Amino acid sequence: MTHQLSVSLLIYPHVLATGVTLPVEMLMAGEAFAKRYDKSVLKLNTQFLSESAAQIKSRAGITMIADATLEHELLTHSPPPDIIIVPSLWRNPRPVLRSHQKLIHWLKKCWQQGSTLIGVGTGVCFLAESGLLDNHSATTHWHYSAQFKRDYPKVDLKPDFFITQSERIYCAASLNALADIIVHLIAQHYGKAAAQNVERNFSHEIRKPYEEQRYLEGSGDRHADERIAEIQFWLRTNLNTELTLTDIAKQFGMSQRSFTRRFKAAAGVRATQYWQQLRIETAKDLLASSNLTIQEIADQVGYQDQGHLTRLFKQDLNLTPKAYRAMVRKKLFS
Repeated sequence: MTHQLSVSLLIYPHVLATGVTLPVEMLMAGEAFAKRYDKSVLKLNTQFLSESAAQIKSRAGITMIADATLEHELLTHSPPPDIIIVPSLWRNPRPVLRSHQKLIHWLKKCWQQGSTLIGVGTGVCFLAESGLLDNHSATTHWHYSAQFKRDYPKVDLKPDFFITQSERIYCAASLNALADIIVHLIAQHYGKAAAQNVERNFSHEIRKPYEEQRYLEGSGDRHADERIAEIQFWLRTNLNTELTLTDIAKQFGMSQRSFTRRFKAAAGVRATQYWQQLRIETAKDLLASSNLTIQEIADQVGYQDQGHLTRLFKQDLNLTPKAYRAMVRKKLFS
């Protein structure tokens, strides 16, 4: 087995070229950053793949050259790519879908063999056509959501979310959402530092964390344990409390052991991790939007010691609170 990350980007008539070029450039930047510190990182191998044509004209009139065709992949019995990106099309995608049935069947086969699929905007229709999204969550470009609902009634469309994640299928409503998914994948394959570097260089505005923008099937606060949901709400609204998690569990009539077990089962993370992340995200918002001192912000999110907040920021973001504030202010006001 080769030590590489193989990524195929589909190209077809009326494709939006930015949906193809942006993820490649971001992935290359992530690999290059990681290589500086570790020469043994996964070797990135990207290719443009079309159903049969050697050349494809994008919506902008740019001629894109296919590195491989589906016919060649099938003839040579090539292994399925690790990741397949299905970019958005301009306007009505249905004529292209009708003429690319082999590509749709290939996507389904690749997913069954372990590939991760990413649909973008109207490119999500390729995944819906394959049947892979039946009874699963998905999103698409807001302009096409009404038509998508009519065409694919079995898909659980989440038009209010920019990103959905269901097993190994990601859907992105826009190019910005695709960029956030790519940062998330860079973190998985090349590490957090590489992902943060790419995000800083490619994203010029303040963005919500990936986890806040996605609809992840069966996780987050969307669970059936009402008592844990009540505790999560209490934690969000009492960040500066002096109570410990043991005190809070007792306040809600639960033993520490039962609370620990139920919280992890419902939220997917330990209560200590959840609470710490809430505090860091609130501190980030206050650094960006207020003129409070770093000590005052530490007090507001429940850390009496400013040094503790600084250590957590360095650990989570590789930046001090002061450096984070300088960076976001520059993005906001430059």
